[in-house]
Amino acid sequence: MSEHERFMKYALKEAEKGFDAGEMPVGCIITFNNTIIAKSHNNVETLRDATAHAEILAITSASEYLNSKYLPGCTMYVTLEPCPMCAGALVNSKIDNLYFGAYDSKSGACGSVFQITNSKNLNHKVNVYGGILDTESISLINSFFLDKRN
Repeated sequence: MSEHERFMKYALKEAEKGFDAGEMPVGCIITFNNTIIAKSHNNVETLRDATAHAEILAITSASEYLNSKYLPGCTMYVTLEPCPMCAGALVNSKIDNLYFGAYDSKSGACGSVFQITNSKNLNHKVNVYGGILDTESISLINSFFLDKRN
């Protein structure tokens, strides 16, 4: 198992926590020097806050941990390709690397629908790698929607 798969498994554990709480099962961790410094899952329903995506909450936690508004040297692992809001937050926080699980063909902003993380018009580019443990991520999301329909 690669280092990236190992870290993605931690993000999947966060997604499972979200699933158990009735949230869209997206989980996220942020590492610095190969150490997890932040983790979160979606809390949109729990907090009744449309901005409470796993990525946003993890960026806030990592910023607090490092006492910095910028996160150079950090890597994010998230189970679903970030949406435009979260991709913008990645650029604004100056995270170096993003590894995600499943591609999001409806609102993915890191290559699928939009290309925010590598836009030539923005002041920072994020190194993006998709499809890490995507089968596990997709399976969890599909289970969530199947439960919602039943």
